[in-house]
Amino acid sequence: MQLFELTRALVDIESTTNREKNVGDYLFAHLSALTARSGGQIQRMSAEQNRDNLFAFWGQPVVTLSTHMDTVPPYFGSSEDEQFIFGRGACDAKGIIAAMVSAAEKLLAGGTRNFGLLFVVGEERNSAGAKVAAVQPRGSRFLINGEPTENQLALGSKGALRYEITTRGKLAHSAYPELGHSAIHTLLDVLQEIRQITLPEDPLLGRSTLNIGTIIGGRAPNVVADHAEAEVMFRTVGDPTALRQAVAAATAGRAEAREVLHTPAIRLRKFEGLPTTVVAFTTDIPTFNGAWGEPFLIGPGSIHVAHTAEERIAKKELCDAVEIYTRMTAQLLATGRSAA
Repeated sequence: MQLFELTRALVDIESTTNREKNVGDYLFAHLSALTARSGGQIQRMSAEQNRDNLFAFWGQPVVTLSTHMDTVPPYFGSSEDEQFIFGRGACDAKGIIAAMVSAAEKLLAGGTRNFGLLFVVGEERNSAGAKVAAVQPRGSRFLINGEPTENQLALGSKGALRYEITTRGKLAHSAYPELGHSAIHTLLDVLQEIRQITLPEDPLLGRSTLNIGTIIGGRAPNVVADHAEAEVMFRTVGDPTALRQAVAAATAGRAEAREVLHTPAIRLRKFEGLPTTVVAFTTDIPTFNGAWGEPFLIGPGSIHVAHTAEERIAKKELCDAVEIYTRMTAQLLATGRSAA
């Protein structure tokens, strides 16, 4: 299937996190046909019920190309013009899947083997698929992880530290607020203190950032709220100890702070001939924890339109990515052979 056609076919299958089954089934059928005619194998790798990673490989995989099948909500289908393909997941990361599959087809046509394709579930929420893959390695020495970096090789990416902050109050009629205690007021005070935390900096990765992503609470405008909660996320650049201590101090005696995710910041090496960048987003690479080999991070598309209503990927970048993935795989295979 042609590169642009495959990208649109994948985008047109809704696969928001926890709903990856349909796109996984489509890819399994597509890759099964490819492996059948090229002497490869394909396996499902169960992450949760109805949520499978897919691993297709040819020979003993020294190099694995990997990205994720899930997207953020809301879903919207594909469209295209002369320059771009639009739709949820176009750049994050279904266009990348299509580019990796196309690179695999090109490598196989040239007689190259000993590489694999690993497509995982759950990256957008908790890296559920990468967690499972990390304990089921296949001997790969190098991992090319695809995320939208505008086809520049990332030399580092920030980590993530996410909390759920919960406050409790006492119900009362809002005409007599002194008879109750507002959980929302307390939460606002706590969040204001969290916003004042000094954020660490790093020479390569830059400054840590904070986002208060969700706030919910209360029952009605005329009721003093007895419950409120918020989700906050730091993008970290190093050891999170100081941030953890600051969150503990801000919430002490007033709120429950539950850490629900920590992904460390990472630093990666260069690859000859590729322009470089540094990214602020988090990937599955720390969760793989080296189990699938030394990681490289690169892919077509811009993170600045990922997760937005304008999500799109340039057709030229998709074509360039096929060439980049093909060349990287071939060079890493040569490195693997020379080191053997």
